[in-house]
Amino acid sequence: MALGRSRGGFPTKIHLKTDLDGHPPDFHLTGGEASDTTEFETSLDIGPDIRPRIAVTDKRYDSRANRVAARARGITPVIPRRENSKERGQFFPKRLYRRRARIERTIGKLKRFKRIAMRCDKTATSYAAFISFACALILVKSVHAT
Repeated sequence: MALGRSRGGFPTKIHLKTDLDGHPPDFHLTGGEASDTTEFETSLDIGPDIRPRIAVTDKRYDSRANRVAARARGITPVIPRRENSKERGQFFPKRLYRRRARIERTIGKLKRFKRIAMRCDKTATSYAAFISFACALILVKSVHAT
């Protein structure tokens, strides 16, 4: 279920998959109370049938299972360790992680649509449809900008 329940309304998380240029080929929704760690493999499997070389995420996706799942698919995980991780101190490619800023900019572009930022839709289907429309506009604008 993609719409959670809380006093504030319908909290929803958008798990956005982008390329390193910030173009969003696909996404999936979960309820706001769902853990991000469990959605990593789903994020790897959605979208066009393209094999990425790296998966850049934030700390919310940090787990040994996610790193193993990425490596099993031939993908290098670029996931920073949490503060309480027992495996801290290992090598971390900071140069690759800096590219995550482009992904954050894409999320910012999505949040410019008031309907997405405010999560006004009552059903997950209509919310996902509008996110798809916004992603299409972002892709079209990126093609015409160059």
